[in-house]
Amino acid sequence: MTETITTTRKDWVSNQEVRWCPGCGDYGILMAVQMAMTEIGSDPDKTAFVSGIGCAARFPYYMNTYGMHSIHGRSPAIASGLALARPDLDVWVVGGDGDMLSIGGNHLIHAMRRNVNLTILLFNNRIYGLTKGQYSPTSEEGKITKSSPMGSIDHPFNPISLVLGAEASFVGRTHDMDRKHMIDMFKRAHDHKGSSVVEIFQNCNVFNNGAYGDITSNDRREEMIIDLHDGEPIRFGHDGSHGVIIDHGVAKIVETADVGVDALTVHHHDNPDPSVAFALSRLASNPDAPTPMGVFRSVERPVYGDVLEAQLEKATADKGPGDLNTLLHSLPTWEVG
Repeated sequence: MTETITTTRKDWVSNQEVRWCPGCGDYGILMAVQMAMTEIGSDPDKTAFVSGIGCAARFPYYMNTYGMHSIHGRSPAIASGLALARPDLDVWVVGGDGDMLSIGGNHLIHAMRRNVNLTILLFNNRIYGLTKGQYSPTSEEGKITKSSPMGSIDHPFNPISLVLGAEASFVGRTHDMDRKHMIDMFKRAHDHKGSSVVEIFQNCNVFNNGAYGDITSNDRREEMIIDLHDGEPIRFGHDGSHGVIIDHGVAKIVETADVGVDALTVHHHDNPDPSVAFALSRLASNPDAPTPMGVFRSVERPVYGDVLEAQLEKATADKGPGDLNTLLHSLPTWEVG
């Protein structure tokens, strides 16, 4: 078991000036991560943050840990190598919707299916912020941006659906306007052994201001955020007036009074079958509809690094008849010069 230590947020703050646009949601996420670290009991000297390219990718500079600002989209691959080479480290990955889901989509899904022991934070503001406002893989259809002046015709990715399809063993969602919820999600993702991904709804006040205002503003949350609680019927709204049922594989919102509490779907995040979690991920047809938040899935699967280590130990113990020198010089080989 990893030794826990006592730290304060100050222990996790680097000496670098934080340079995001004033009002950016990244500030709140950074503070939530730093505060979560103190509750997790991690050691800054045994923690690493790996990022790609984009506004979110500045993150490692602001954490007093090991870190790498890597290349566009490749942070899950680089972090996978680190996690396998140094299983004693807590390895976190940070990236935005453009970085993770566009050029980095391939690396993300394979880290998920392999179940590498990584904690991935996916900042989703539905826009390219660093490059000044082009539409991203999560931008809604019809989005008018610098690269789609007549409105985007691309159908957007649903990040939760995507990682569930790749069989991530832990999948959660939170938003940048609720620090307590973010801290809880980050802690639970970290404590899970295997691939963990948390989507964070995040505002870009310069290029996509109010990206999730219809669901995350204080006066809208009660009616728009569907909190997922393990083992409980899925209810939301004032006094649980609304609920969710699964009808022929499709999640639907109903009036609780019309169907009764017993008819509502009970959430089980440890269900080995991801189909219910997937249905919940499809519940919100757009960013302005009631949207589930919390843990969609948390299941145990063999962890890639553990299985790999077992193979190496077996190969070392068995030795067997193999001879690497003989293998390298066996047919078909040839000499040059």
